[in-house]
Amino acid sequence: MDKLVVSLLVLLTTLHCTTSNAATDPAASNYVNASCQTTRYPSLCISCLSRYASSIQQNDQRLAKAAISVSLNNAKSTTLYISKLANSSGLKPAVHQAVKDCVNSMNNCVPSLNQSVHELGQMTQYRSQSSFDWHMSNVQTWVSSALTNQNTCARGFSSDGSMDGPVKNAVIRRMNYLSQLTSNALALVNRFAVRHRAGTHVP
Repeated sequence: MDKLVVSLLVLLTTLHCTTSNAATDPAASNYVNASCQTTRYPSLCISCLSRYASSIQQNDQRLAKAAISVSLNNAKSTTLYISKLANSSGLKPAVHQAVKDCVNSMNNCVPSLNQSVHELGQMTQYRSQSSFDWHMSNVQTWVSSALTNQNTCARGFSSDGSMDGPVKNAVIRRMNYLSQLTSNALALVNRFAVRHRAGTHVP
């Protein structure tokens, strides 16, 4: 196997979240913890977002934006990781093709998350509910699209055993982690939308 592939598999630099030990506002931390309970992966949500509690405070928009930003940063590092694999030699032809297809999927995923972060950052300027809903639907569509592309990448590796090996395992491991981050981000975006319509969003 190519030395680059071996080094990549050894490093496997997945950006796992760790809970910050920095002092934070208890009310803000409680808000993040409670909000994360509405996601599919609450423990991951808390470990990734608790470090931002002081800047999030009890603001639904900031929480959703932070969640997408975490997903975006991980998507960028994952794209770089998979791109290096795609440019290496020594892979089985089928595995190499799956990795290349994965790069294409991720090249669609990253811009979608980027657009979502930017759009969500502008949401406070939309005063009417109809305008808010229009731009919120953009965010929801883009985050959903990013999640679809991540799942497409993982599904590109055959389950019949023909692609089994360290490369497949490494890519799927990273994609599953990224998909969990993005799933949580989408849940918090949807929560923000619902609470805004209900008038319970804290500006």
